[in-house]
Amino acid sequence: MALKKKPVTGMKDVLPAEMQIREYVMNQIKETYTKFGFSQIETPCVEHIENLTSKQGGDNEKLIFKILKRGDKLNVAEAQTEEQVVDGGLRYDLTVPLSRYYSNNGANLPSPFKALQMGSVWRADRPQKGRFRQFVQCDIDILGDPTSLAEIELILATTTALGKICPENSFTVRINDRRILRGMAASCGFGEADFDQVFIILDKMDKIGMEGVKAELLEAGFGTEQVEQYLGLFSGFSADAEGVRKMGGLLSAAGGEAAAAEAACENLAYIMDTVTEASETEFTLSFDPTLVRGMSYYTGTIFEVSMEGFGGSVAGGGRYDKMIGKFTGNDTPACGFSIGFERIVTILLDRGFVVPGQAAKKAYLFEKGVSQQVLSQVIREANAERKAGMQVLVAQMNKNKKFQKEQLQKDGYTEFKEFYKDALKK
Repeated sequence: MALKKKPVTGMKDVLPAEMQIREYVMNQIKETYTKFGFSQIETPCVEHIENLTSKQGGDNEKLIFKILKRGDKLNVAEAQTEEQVVDGGLRYDLTVPLSRYYSNNGANLPSPFKALQMGSVWRADRPQKGRFRQFVQCDIDILGDPTSLAEIELILATTTALGKICPENSFTVRINDRRILRGMAASCGFGEADFDQVFIILDKMDKIGMEGVKAELLEAGFGTEQVEQYLGLFSGFSADAEGVRKMGGLLSAAGGEAAAAEAACENLAYIMDTVTEASETEFTLSFDPTLVRGMSYYTGTIFEVSMEGFGGSVAGGGRYDKMIGKFTGNDTPACGFSIGFERIVTILLDRGFVVPGQAAKKAYLFEKGVSQQVLSQVIREANAERKAGMQVLVAQMNKNKKFQKEQLQKDGYTEFKEFYKDALKK
């Protein structure tokens, strides 16, 4: 039986032209984040299954590629539960592994610690354009800083990177705070037990609109007056820092748990004012009280980036102050931002992007059967041009030289030099 030549569903082979773009994007991100003081780290692609299923990853926990135990530890015949045969899984994001990493190595790291992590993650998701089952994430996180400086630095670093990579695409950073979400729900009489259900429905606002959200809340059993009061909070404010402060005033007047969100509103307005004044990259910063983000580990500020001409977000993140405490017993302030690497690459590919500043590419093609002296001449000339900064390929000439050169041209080769048995032909 012939072996299968296509990659596994949801994964892909990367051809040289795309690989050049991927390397360029990764280098631009790495260079930008390093200048902001982030230190690159690496974590294993396999995590303990207990960590991956700790009810912090939202729906991603349903998409884990699980790994069977090995050797004597695996006894499928006698196993009655999945836990008896599974002890690990491929990471579905970089945040859970980072939290374990910091818990294990924090004593040897500076505080606060600014981490840069780039690597593949895996989700058993339904593949679609820009979404794969294996894909690269590019994360920056600040651990140990409880102040709003963490959010400010993350937004500035991420927007600087996106501005360098996609200068022709305008983008918007939407920002909210989980405490504001809770305060808004509490001010309308929703109990804490209802919050998750309400937020899951609210998160569909960009897909089904206000009327769709209203219909689903009513269908879930909430009262008409309560739902109308709640949805009324999402209108009549501006999307800037003053709009956030206005929301804080409304929640303060509501009293109870809602009033506690006023401080979150003031903090969010401070972040927005500072980012607006300090940023040297052009983008729109917008307060969006409907922004939820699916990860249940977020505890405070959350943000998401959308880019003109591309559906869905291209980056996202937020504050997760409780996750590290699940490893150590002591809560540690933590905040992170992740760029959707595959989506950025998709945008550039669709645009026909060409990596700038590449060395000129030249091919030396020699006829089959040339003498050792001619081959030595070819290699010497190629080495001289390489030292001068040229990228030079040395290859034997195919029978169909025209097709060979066409393929090389697709790979960016613009100059050719041909060597024959008898004489040099340019």
